[in-house]
Formats: sequence, C-alpha cells, structure tokens
Amino acid sequence: MSVLLTIVGIVLFVAGVLISVSLHELGHMLPAKAFGMKVTQFFAGFGRTVWSIKRGETEYGLKAIPAGGFVRIVGMMPPAKGQDPSKIRKANTGPIQSMIENARSAEYETISAEDEGRLFYQKAWWKKLIVMASGPLVNVVIAFVLFGGLYMMYGTPVAQTTVSTVTDCVVPASQASANRKCTDTDKLSPAKEAGFQVGDKILSFNGTRITSWDQLTPLIRANTDKPATIVVERNGAQKTLTTHTIVNQVQESATSDKLVSVGFLGISPTEKVVRQDFGFVVNQMGKLTVGTVQALGKFPEKLVGVAKSIVGGKRDQDSPMSIVGASRVAGEVASSSMTTAQKGAALVSLLAALNLFLALFNFIPLLPLDGGHMIGAIWEGVRRGLARLFRRPDPGYVDVAKLLPIAYVAASVIVVMGVLLVIADIVNPIKLFNG
Repeated sequence: MSVLLTIVGIVLFVAGVLISVSLHELGHMLPAKAFGMKVTQFFAGFGRTVWSIKRGETEYGLKAIPAGGFVRIVGMMPPAKGQDPSKIRKANTGPIQSMIENARSAEYETISAEDEGRLFYQKAWWKKLIVMASGPLVNVVIAFVLFGGLYMMYGTPVAQTTVSTVTDCVVPASQASANRKCTDTDKLSPAKEAGFQVGDKILSFNGTRITSWDQLTPLIRANTDKPATIVVERNGAQKTLTTHTIVNQVQESATSDKLVSVGFLGISPTEKVVRQDFGFVVNQMGKLTVGTVQALGKFPEKLVGVAKSIVGGKRDQDSPMSIVGASRVAGEVASSSMTTAQKGAALVSLLAALNLFLALFNFIPLLPLDGGHMIGAIWEGVRRGLARLFRRPDPGYVDVAKLLPIAYVAASVIVVMGVLLVIADIVNPIKLFNG
C-alpha cells in the first residue's frame, strides 16, 4: 500500500508539473498569436515525440521527458544589420561568428516570404516584452492561486499559546539534531527547572499578558539571562512559575540558517490549522518571493554542498533539488502517516513553491532564459525611444544573436547544474522523514 501511495504521489506531482509547464508555454503562445506572430510548435516535455497533432500552422504535442516544454515562435533572431535575410548562409569564419551565423541560418531555413511582418523580431518592443514576460507571470499566477487556495480554504499551522513540548536540557542550535540526547554535562532547561508541563496555557510573561506565541517569542529572547515569572493555566487553575532564562544559540527564524544568541526558555507550542484571509495570502506571497530570490542568490553556494553530498557529504534539508528530488519528496509525502488533508496540503504547497521558483528563475536577465529576451526588448525600446527623442536615425532591432555565445555558456551551466542535482537526488536524496 505504501509503494502504491508513493507512486500515486509521484504521478500526481509530475502531472502538476507538466500542467504548470504547459500553462507557462501557453502564456507565451497566446499573446504571440494575438500579436500576429507565427507559432509553429507547442510541446510539453523534451526528447522524443510521444504524440502530436497539427492545428493550422501550429503542431501541438507531448515529448517523452516530462521535465520542461517549449513553444517555437518564428523569427526570434533578426538578421545582422544591413543583411538580407534571404542571403543568410552558414559561416566558415571564426568559431564565435560561425556560431552566430549558423544559428541565423537554421532560423531562416524555416522562414518564407509570406512570413514577412509576422516574425518575432519585427514586432514592437512592448509586444515582445509581453510575450516573453507572460510565461513566467503565468507561473506567478499559478503559485498565487495554489497558495491562496491552500491558506484560505485549508489553512496554515498557527502556533498557539499552549505548550506542546518541554525541553529537558539546553542544546545549542549548532549541535542540535533529531538524535541528539541530553548528556550529564548539559544544563537543565529553564522550563524544566520551572516545572512546565505539556498542556500548560501561557497567560503572561513578566507581567505582560500573552495572546499569541508570536508575541511571547521576542519577550523570551529579549529577556536574555534575567529572571522570568510566567503565569500558566493548568487543569483550569492558574499557576505561577519562576525561573531564569539563559542565553543560548538558536535559529534567527524558521526559514533562516543564521544563529543568534538570545534568551532561551525551552518550550515549544502546539499548532492549530487556521484559515487565513486574502491579506495574509498577499503578505505571505511577498515573503515567499523575497525568500526565493535570496535562495537564488545562494544557489551557487548551495550547489557546492550538493556536489559534496554526492561523494559522501551531508545533504542539507534546504539544499536545491531537481524535478527527480521533488517527485521523490511528493511520493514520500503521499506514503507518510499524515492525514489525507495534510498530504494534499503538502503536495499543493510543493507545487506552488516550484511554480514560484520557475517564475523567478526565468526572470533572471540572461539568455536563454525569458528574462534575457525581456532585457533585449526593453533595451530596444530605450534605444529607439532615445533616438526619436533626439531625432537620430532609428538604431533598429536589438541583435540578440550576438549574445548566443553567452547564452550557450549559460545553457551549458544550467544543464550541468541540472545533472548534478539529479545525481544528488538519486545518490543522496533529501528525506522529509527519518527512517
């Protein structure tokens, strides 16, 4: 049964990824067709064609490898300045120039005279910008809808003021692990000394009335090693507990690896799933976007750790993973002991986070990503606008073909990173649950 649930989880997640990718490409295709651009192919996946059908001038289909997709818009690369498109030939000059001219030649082998005016590069810069931005924006919308549905219809765990666990001893966060046991040299936690019990409801801390766990945490941290008087409700009666908090190393936040030395008590809260409003969704999306951008900034550093994990190093729980790793996590969630609702929420959250990552990754202003084409369109608009303003000759289209060497290097790096992540996800995968 566990194996069957794992397979179901993987299949559902992969299907969600394929739908997300297809909608991303649809985001490119629909405005392209609306602006009169010629679109010849729309495929989900890569590799060998499994199925396809042609409708009008566009072939729609499914490829064998469910790890992406593409839409072919004709005329992405303009001819060189002053060059007749009909006379583009494969070059036999230097390697870089050959690379550029050969790419132009391959592009224009499929272009005929009747395509004039329908080529991507011939359209207004703002139309090109909309076409390229619409793909990742679709992923942003998908992430917003999924997270919004999750938070508003199911809810999100909210820490309550009732104690869930009482820590026996003081262990710095830098040494903590799931298997770390207290030793004779460890200090007794202040909460243990004070006599806290599971189920105690915290009413006040040093005279301050407590209404939420988010209110209590900064009070404990700011108390450092000073006396603490805590009023709790236990079995319907109020009880006053006294102790001294101590300074200990803890994570700055649940999403941060940074360690800070702050006041420590040694209790953790119970959690209750609470439905949220639209304002919470907007606020949370903002936080998730900032967090994802920061994660992208740390990507090279994290990748080094991933490479080390392949040869026996420890794999960090927050390290990046490939579609293989994400699918494995989805299968692990599906076969876990969580309730059906919790499993569904976890899978939706995973797919939503993936869509947000795909959107922000594609916004990176570097070819062959969408952001690279967007920057080209914006630069074209700026150049032509300035030329009109100062009554100078039209500088023409931005020749993105000149950036192909950089694009090929970037694409090679992306492929290498992808292969590295796949290997790590097979050799040393991230596991949500121990055992």
